[in-house]
Amino acid sequence: MRKPCREKMTEMTKGAWSIEEDKKLIDYIQKHGEGCWNSLPKAAGLRRCGKSCRLRWINYLRPDLKRGSFGEDEEDLIIRLHTLLGNRWSLIAGRLPGRTDNEIKNYWNSHLKKKLLNMSTLHPNKPREINRPPNNKLGKDFNDMDDEVSSADYAGIGVSSCLGPELNLDLTLSIIS
Repeated sequence: MRKPCREKMTEMTKGAWSIEEDKKLIDYIQKHGEGCWNSLPKAAGLRRCGKSCRLRWINYLRPDLKRGSFGEDEEDLIIRLHTLLGNRWSLIAGRLPGRTDNEIKNYWNSHLKKKLLNMSTLHPNKPREINRPPNNKLGKDFNDMDDEVSSADYAGIGVSSCLGPELNLDLTLSIIS
């Protein structure tokens, strides 16, 4: 059985990270790699739990992270991917290099959702819907539909390129009349 993330230890630091802590974490990971997050804090000389170190690295300290505000093209892509994938933030982040799932989720909830509601393109009480072709037959599998839908250039990207080969989703579309 694993130890809980935050043991009842008085020496465990909580709250905001200091510049010194960030430097210790960066130096350790650059020298040893990401490895085991549970043993990293002690080895790096940090008084934090492994989860805290992992989240700090992934969301703030990684050198490949993109800083600054979202561009119009990124906003557009997030909106289109959210229409297609819903709240699957890690899948959406995979299409936006340098952006984290957490950053995209926060941006969606604090900016984009409100922007779309103001434009009356998103109704808060209705579930999102995938555009269906007018000649769709009842119970037809999404992947077996005409090329215009199964390899749709939906939202400016192909469904398969958006989901990636490592993801096996059952996209069965049922229509109830």
